[in-house]
Amino acid sequence: MSTLIDINAIQAEHVSIEDDTLLVDLSDGRTIAVPLAWYSRLLHAAADERDNWQLIGRGEGIHWPDLDEDISVENLLAGKPSQEGQRSFKEWLDF
Repeated sequence: MSTLIDINAIQAEHVSIEDDTLLVDLSDGRTIAVPLAWYSRLLHAAADERDNWQLIGRGEGIHWPDLDEDISVENLLAGKPSQEGQRSFKEWLDF
């Protein structure tokens, strides 16, 4: 028997960062934990920049305005790290 999950119905509710882990509390009661290393901008950000996040699309994603970083719940559930290239990241660091 297979069970399908409507990932569009699962939303982020709260975000926190502990040590080297991004934690996202979801509307279905789960908490997703992924390595902070998956998101270079978050990894290299100051604590106040990491703490300045907002939910977007009714919780379909998370946005960090100070870092110009967006992460979707869909990609978190799929286990997909950031696809940002090294060149783009270096330009951001140099900015």
